[in-house]
Parts: sequence; structure tokens; C-alpha cells
Amino acid sequence: MTTAPPEISPKPTLLAELAKQLRTRGYAILNSASVCEWASCSIDELNQMKTSWNEMPVDQYLKDGGKYRKRRHSSFKFGNETLNFAPHRAHWQPLTYNALHGGMTRWFEPMPASITALPAWQKLLAVFAKTANQLNAGTQCIEAHQFRIEALEGGIGRPTPEGAHRDGVDLVGVFMVSRRNIKGGETRVFEASGSSGERFTLQEPWSLLLLDDAKVVHETTPIQPLTTSGHRDTLVLTAKQGRFLEP
Repeated sequence: MTTAPPEISPKPTLLAELAKQLRTRGYAILNSASVCEWASCSIDELNQMKTSWNEMPVDQYLKDGGKYRKRRHSSFKFGNETLNFAPHRAHWQPLTYNALHGGMTRWFEPMPASITALPAWQKLLAVFAKTANQLNAGTQCIEAHQFRIEALEGGIGRPTPEGAHRDGVDLVGVFMVSRRNIKGGETRVFEASGSSGERFTLQEPWSLLLLDDAKVVHETTPIQPLTTSGHRDTLVLTAKQGRFLEP
């Protein structure tokens, strides 16, 4: 196996500086304590969600033929201070944003009520939508993705097989839920119209990377197991004002 680069811890953003960081730099990183303050919930409330990452279905749409990614997907709308389910729908992106899997109508199993009925879930999506409103005000169409990327002995798992990309939305949030027995998984964020960037490894459970999708591109490097197997669990939220991405 190749040697992974040294892990670099991210420099967290002060919650009071969040709006400014998104506006000027295009991304911000919150540690778990700031996430709890931001969402008005406790770490114990967030941890109630973690077991639902077990036994997720395998993503059947990977064009590289891999079986290393497990995934669920649900959609919501937030407007007038109210969060509502959207009817279950396919996930779709244009080729301009996802050169590998764009143009595909991908149906994933919805997220279970064991997550979406929790008070912490309602709080997370509400504050995420309100943060998106600072970029583009209006009804926020939110897509939520549970990911487990697995790495087995002698192999790798790819968190972003499409490479560096934008998602075609207004705001992206990547929550680190857990890392188990892996190396790699370095996150890289670059200016969409420039040359500067930053790399770091999200490790703390419930730390969060927020991205202004118009300003930056992002990717995460492959993971490798430290012994026989390992995995990386994340929750990815996207918000787009007014409408979902549709074919």
C-alpha cells in the first residue's frame, strides 16, 4: 500500500465568525462543541443517530464497479420556519457538476425514522437551512445523504470517486460521524476560480465542514484500512433555494 500523507487537523472557525468565513473564504469548519451550540443540541442527542449507519444498502450506481460505498438519501423543504419531508425522489446531478455520475437518475433507500424523527435531526436541518438563507434567501430544498465508505484489507474506499467537484447547490455541509481503523480520507478545498486551497483530515465526531458551493470545489482522498477493514461515516446535507436539482 502507498503511504498516506501526514494528517493535518483542521483549524476550526469560531461560531461568531461563521457567516463572515463563508462570505469571504467560501468555507468554514466547526468543531463538535460549536456544532452543538449552532444547532442547540447536545453531543448525546447527536450520537443517538450513529447506529443507523450500520447495515445500510450498498450503492448500486458506482461506475467504477466498486461495492465500497453504502448510502441512503432523503429530501426535505424548509420554509416559514418549518421543516417538511419532500416526497421520496431520485438523486440527480448534471454532468457539469458530476462528470462521473452526472445525468444518472439514482434511487436510494430513504433515511429511517430512527433518525428523521429525532429532535436533534429537526434542529440540524433547521439551522442548516437558516445558514443557507444567508447565502440565498427563500425556501430551502435540502437533500440528506448518509454515507459509509468501507475499506477492506488490500483495498481502498473512495469518498469522492468523481474527484474534485461542486454539487450545483447553494450550501454543502459534511459532518464527520465516525472514522474506524483507517488512514487517508483527507479533505481538500480549493477556490472555484482561483488557485489557493487547503487540505485537512476531519476526525472529530460531529465536526462539520460547510461549503459555499458557488465559491469552492472539494474532494476527499481514498481511505485504506489500518488492519483488516475499516470505514468512514459521514452525513452530507445540501441546500438549494427554491427547487431541487432535476433532470
